[in-house]
Order: sequence, then structure tokens, then C-alpha cells
Amino acid sequence: MSDLPTPDPDAAHHSEGLAAIVRGEIAGSGGGIPFSRFMELCLYAPGLGYYSAGSAKFGAAGDFVTAPELGPLFAGCVATAVAPVLRQLGPEAEFLEIGGGSGAFAEVMLKRLLAMDALPARYAILEPSADLRERQRERLGRSLIPPVFDLVEWLDGPLEQSWNGVLFANEVIDALPTPRFTLRDGEVFEEGVALDGNGRFVRSDRPADALLAAAVRHLERTLGAPFPEGYRSELLPQLPYWIQAVMGGLEAGAMLFVDYGYPRREFYQPQRHQGTLRAFYRHQTHNDVYAWPGLQDLTASVDFTALAEAGTQAGFDLTGYCTQASFLLGNGLPQLLQEAEARASAAQLQRLRNEAKQLTLPNEMGERFQVMGFSRDVEFGAAFLSGDLSWRL
Repeated sequence: MSDLPTPDPDAAHHSEGLAAIVRGEIAGSGGGIPFSRFMELCLYAPGLGYYSAGSAKFGAAGDFVTAPELGPLFAGCVATAVAPVLRQLGPEAEFLEIGGGSGAFAEVMLKRLLAMDALPARYAILEPSADLRERQRERLGRSLIPPVFDLVEWLDGPLEQSWNGVLFANEVIDALPTPRFTLRDGEVFEEGVALDGNGRFVRSDRPADALLAAAVRHLERTLGAPFPEGYRSELLPQLPYWIQAVMGGLEAGAMLFVDYGYPRREFYQPQRHQGTLRAFYRHQTHNDVYAWPGLQDLTASVDFTALAEAGTQAGFDLTGYCTQASFLLGNGLPQLLQEAEARASAAQLQRLRNEAKQLTLPNEMGERFQVMGFSRDVEFGAAFLSGDLSWRL
């Protein structure tokens, strides 16, 4: 940790306040809490969790950069992909974004859909963070013309009534509080968090409950071999329930997920014997997930095979699965870049070209991030005609 920036006194005080709450819950539990609960408190505890508090998260001033924060190209390509779906569904079609970030995606998305004559009847943002919700509201109110801004609505929960449209989530599943498991003497244990004699957070494993143990055994069957002794990783047995919860009453339409991760056989390779869990702090990645609760992002990669299973179990067809680079290039990135370059100053021109490289190069976001689409009673058009990798699932 010595090579990471030290939090300022106010930030350190904030972190200690959250750490005290976590310690209190551990003490009240009789010795330890599941890691998934620790992750949930660190990210979402009201007023103190990483995504609930007021510090910058995205961009140069934050801890990481998401694709929409780089510029207009990412959201513009998503608009190209989903516009045919919205048109098929007609004037009552809706768009639901899960986790709106800074509002950068919604700003570009709505402007692009307006230009394509494919605006939805409502653009809903399901955002659990009150702070981020206010930042989004301020940004969109400033940047959108009133008739378009009036389409935006912030939700406290999923759309429970029947609706038709598109659900979109970028870098959301990686932030779901995830259980961690390990194998001891052939038995499944769940990773927990306890306290040492000095009140510091330490790992403490306990026998897994029936749900997690059954999910690990299912993994072993699908992989064709048991996990070796001591193998440790993440697993989201609740993913099918989460998908069905966030889609709410979605009947006809599409779901589109963008995240970093792997197909199952790559996710659980022998060399990943410590899993994929890591922390992001000031644009640096490290493994001390107990450091500075509330000040750093905690994340785990996505098992895209599990996501495919969850989406189809919810009654949707798997439309496609590809790298982010293939998806963007197949949904108009060269044309969008050319249009933007024609209007750009010299400084803007360089930023646009850097953005396109960061979104598509294999050693940047191009292959680390993947896109998965589902549909029901609509055609996704050409969205996944380029570079489909469904055979790897």
C-alpha cells in the first residue's frame, strides 16, 4: 500500500466512520460476516459507501474511467444498436439505464436518439446513489433541451408495471456484492470477514450454506472437474434473481450489458486460483480490499456464461456476445468518429482519436470489456453481426 496515495484527513475520517459500522456488524454477528456483506457495506452503506458518498468516482479526478466518460463515441454506438429496437416497439417504448454514473452516457444517448428520430417515451435511470442522482440531474438539465430533459425520470426501484423497451447496464454487474468461496478437504467454504486482536479486518472462512455450496458443485459439473484444494474465487448465485428484479415488468424488448469478464471456462482457469476480486483507488488497481472502506471501488469480473444463463432463464433469447471493440466497430464507430472529426478543433481531434483507441485496442478496453445482448419479440438488427463469440460460452 505504500505506493498508493494517502487519503487526506477528511477522507480518512470518513473511511474510519464506515469501518466502525462494519466492525460493529461483525461484533454483533458473533465473529464474522460474509464477504458479500462487507462488499455491500463498503460500496452502498447510506451516506458512507463508495457509491453513496459524495467523492468523485469517474474520470481523471476519480478512481477509474468508464467508457462513457471518455467522450461521445461509446454512447453513440449504443444508440445506433438500440434505435432499431425502439422503433420496432413504437412510440411507447422506454429506455432503462441501470446505474447512471455521471450522466455522460444519458446525455449523449438522448442527443443521438433525437438526431436519429428514435427517442423513447421515457428515459428512466435506476440509480441507488442520491449523490450521483443529483449530479446526473444537474448535468442533464444543463445539457439537454427541455423537451428531451422532460423524458428523463429517476427511479427508486425497477419498473414493476408492464413495459416494452431496452434495459442497459454498463459496468454494473462487476459491482454487485459477490460471495467468495474456497475448497478445503473437498468441502465448500464461504469467505467471510472477521476482526483480529487489533480490530483489523481479516479473512475468515466458514462452511458454505446450501445455496452457495450447490452453486459451486454446479460449476464443477459444468467445468468437468472439481476445484483443487485451496482454490478461491467469486460466484454470483443470485444473478438470475437480480436480472429478473431489475427488468421488472419488461415484456417485449432488449437487454444490453457491457462489462469486463470472461466466459466460464476462462473465468475459472487454474491460474486464477485467487479469483478476480480487486480494488480501484486513484486509477491504480491493488489487492488490499480491506483498505480504506468507502474510499475505493471493489469489483470482480463477470462470468458471462452465468449472465447468458440468467438472461435466457428470464425468458429472453441470447442475441449475441462479443468484445467491446467488435460491438463498437459493428455499430458505427468509424462513421461517428468521422462525423465528430469533421466538427472538431485540433485539440478535440486528438482527444477523439485517443478515445477511439482506448475503446477498441486489445490492450485497452477493446477486448477486456465484452457486450452481451438479449431480446424478446424484437430484432436487434445488425448489432451483433461483427465478431460474435457465443460459441465460447
